[in-house]
Amino acid sequence: MKLTWPNGARIAVALTFDVDAESTWLGRDPENARRPGVLSQGTYSPKVAVPAILELLEREHIRSTFFIPGLDADNHPETVRSIHRAGHEVGHHGYEHVRADPNDPAGEERAFMRAIETLTRLASRPVGFRSPSWDFTDKTLELLKRERFAYSSNFMDDVACYVHPNTSLVELPVHWILDDAPFFLFGLGVNQRPIQPASHALEIWKEEFEGLYEWGGLPYVMTMHPQFIGRPSRLRALEDLIRFIKHHDAVWFASCRDIADTARAQLQSAGSATGVASAKPARR
Repeated sequence: MKLTWPNGARIAVALTFDVDAESTWLGRDPENARRPGVLSQGTYSPKVAVPAILELLEREHIRSTFFIPGLDADNHPETVRSIHRAGHEVGHHGYEHVRADPNDPAGEERAFMRAIETLTRLASRPVGFRSPSWDFTDKTLELLKRERFAYSSNFMDDVACYVHPNTSLVELPVHWILDDAPFFLFGLGVNQRPIQPASHALEIWKEEFEGLYEWGGLPYVMTMHPQFIGRPSRLRALEDLIRFIKHHDAVWFASCRDIADTARAQLQSAGSATGVASAKPARR
């Protein structure tokens, strides 16, 4: 089975943004709450980067998905409202930007529900989930099923959309190759690496797009962080990537929710036809 996208598109493109703001730094070290200079790296996200990204997306007529931790949403409510007003999807990205503890399922549930409450109050009830650091526990899938989430965007086990077994939850696969953090993340005090030129990331992102486009019927899911991609030079690279993608025929830019809904209808139909509860498209 090969997924088909609206209007005969060959590929679905999701430009997604994880609006971590100060939670990135607080999740690494709670003592950073007493270090305003450190936190200012995250504050750049709602203060400068998100408005610039929204302006770029408006110019290019692209609808995107912004995954926002509940803590950052509570601290920057107008940022969430501005994203929602612009017509973009607001997704769940945990409450604090910390990994869920497999030994504390009750704590994971409290944080999960707290983020839902915040995002629902400021925008709309989220239907998509991207965990902090793409991390899952046994409890996570249970919560997503119970709260009737439409999709997850966390796993790296495929390039194609699929439905998690015994659920209607669509997975939109991700990968480090389509993430800005490996190139631009700096200043956490651990695992330091040289900051990369934007051109290096752009070259890799273009190459991966061409590979997925050649296979066809797949999603291209970019994971970006406003505090990293929102620097002027890197925004220019993102604009270059968008125009590069638009030079290809039959491309569908969409939110994660729209991609998941389109994929689910076909995957569940295929599963019903074969008597299987969920299905993955066959490898090309």
